[in-house]
Amino acid sequence: MTAIPPKVGLEPRLYRIVAGRIQELIREEKIAPGERLPSERDLAAKLNVSRASLREALISLELNGLVDVRGGSGVYVSEKMDAPAPVQEIGPGPFEVLSARRLIEPEIAAIAARVATDGAIDAILLAVANMERSHDTELSDEMADRAFHLSIARATGNSAMVGVVEYFWDQRGRLWHRLTEHFQTEELREETLTDHRRVLEAIIAHDPAGARRAMRAHLERVTRVFSRG
Repeated sequence: MTAIPPKVGLEPRLYRIVAGRIQELIREEKIAPGERLPSERDLAAKLNVSRASLREALISLELNGLVDVRGGSGVYVSEKMDAPAPVQEIGPGPFEVLSARRLIEPEIAAIAARVATDGAIDAILLAVANMERSHDTELSDEMADRAFHLSIARATGNSAMVGVVEYFWDQRGRLWHRLTEHFQTEELREETLTDHRRVLEAIIAHDPAGARRAMRAHLERVTRVFSRG
């Protein structure tokens, strides 16, 4: 099996290429419907791709009914595996978005900590309070999470930064939501609330370095959770 070439530009999405290679590997190794695929670690090594890219590819195959991802058990071939490679979503994959967020949102939080007005801080406070109230409802919890990150961007007073954060959240398509279905836990949701409180505390204290660290730690933790084996 040849290595995956590096991605050039935006097309095609890397996870789509990896998904096609997984189907090719299944055919070459004659893995029958109902049989389990090699572990993610072994598949990533065979295809010479990151675990994150592999996980996006497996989830895209699952969404198209080509594999069955069973938590704690593994990934199994379905009867549909001979179907064409899955149709890609428009826009970047979940881990591409998280990578960009790790670069950009810590700096947005640092700027917010420097320049946020009392009114802007009140809006961030309200977003955290809404997250706490909606903790038991997944949909409203995500809406409150979005409001939190957007309120920090608005606190910078820079509409371009608000637009960037809105773009990140608009990329949450089927791949992202299936990823969270597999790996979102009560522990993760509690940790997210704790992370948000730390960012808020740093902004209230007008501590740019602390806000930057807190936001980066939050996004790095989410990435680790969604990419861990």
